[in-house]
Amino acid sequence: MRILGLVTAALCVAPFAAQASEVGDMVAWHLSAGTAVAGQAELQTARDAGEPEACFAWSMLGLASAFEGLALDLYRYGATTPGTPTAALLLGLGSMDTGMPPAPINPDPEPMGYDDLRLMLSDFRADLEAAQAGFECGGAAGTDYVVPLDVLKARIDFNGDGQVEEGESLGLVLAPLMGDFGADAVATEKSISKGMGRDTSIGFDAADSIWLAGYTQVLAVQLDLLLAHGFSDFYAAYLHRVFPAASLPMQDYIRGGSLMLDPDSDSGIADLIAAVHTLNFPVVDRPLLQAIPAKLHHITALSRQNWELILAETDDNRELLPSPRQTSLIPDMAISEESVTAWRETLDVLDQIIDGRLLIPHWRFQKGFDLAAYFAEAERTDLVLLLTGQAAVPYLRDGPVADAQSFAAANRVFGERLIDYSFWFN
Repeated sequence: MRILGLVTAALCVAPFAAQASEVGDMVAWHLSAGTAVAGQAELQTARDAGEPEACFAWSMLGLASAFEGLALDLYRYGATTPGTPTAALLLGLGSMDTGMPPAPINPDPEPMGYDDLRLMLSDFRADLEAAQAGFECGGAAGTDYVVPLDVLKARIDFNGDGQVEEGESLGLVLAPLMGDFGADAVATEKSISKGMGRDTSIGFDAADSIWLAGYTQVLAVQLDLLLAHGFSDFYAAYLHRVFPAASLPMQDYIRGGSLMLDPDSDSGIADLIAAVHTLNFPVVDRPLLQAIPAKLHHITALSRQNWELILAETDDNRELLPSPRQTSLIPDMAISEESVTAWRETLDVLDQIIDGRLLIPHWRFQKGFDLAAYFAEAERTDLVLLLTGQAAVPYLRDGPVADAQSFAAANRVFGERLIDYSFWFN
């Protein structure tokens, strides 16, 4: 089990601060008490004044509040993920054997219309945008602060009962997926006096604030892509599987007759087929779709800024993303000067793809797919026909097409672990 992606995901939800400065202690208290909004209010004046550490702390609390708000909305509408207990666990809606009580699925969910779903996603998107702005403020060049954070001790009210309980710690939720780190989290919940088996704290600084700004932008762009489209047909055809008691159109037919296997399996297969059939989304907000390339460029710009700040650091304080001169908290993921150079070259390639100067290969055609043209001109996104080729034809162009050579530096340096490093580096 790879730990990197899970620890990184944990960081993006809501870390819990250990003792650092007065601001760090404030973040610690509010996150552990489940009072992120109150903490943001206390930090608002300093955040408005542009004090970098306050900006970082305000945004960390904002990120906690954003994910808690999403979890509460999912609980309100009775979300679940049948057949995928891991995903259910990450949403706080299910349980695996952690030795602690599970967060129950809402026994009395509210009805959820299509517009309610879009509003839920839009609210989450707005919260991410606010946090991102604060993280960028917290990454001001020349800023010197370190806020130590233990990434496994955050508590979020997943089930909306107004109480932050032991079973709702982030470390415990992720425990079954995190190997030894997870075992440490469970042991800590059972006996706080024993402490963690290993130190999982990270010294967050200005560079890490920019790293978090990049990751909030990555999440936000995915929401923008979805919200730029209408997906009411998909909602009606499949989402009763995610919200089984929220009065969706097919709710009363989750279990039907038997065709091949058994009623449950056959209905599930039928819904999957219906889901694929409805992966054909009309564009309903063209300005939002057309704005995505600039936001993608902002992600690559934040990554470059992140590395500029990292390489300027002179300390070595439990770094989230270390320079070649610093110590990696992930022993088998070393970073060298060659790693940084290869990543910067990769960012240049990605910018060319976003602009359409370098085309995306399609298995069916000699020409390449112009991503810039798609964002500028698309009136609908049919995922099946894009894959099979018919919907890709309007965006085919002559020109250089990305291939293995385009990413030769990254492939040479990172090899089969390129995806791991990409997720880590942002």
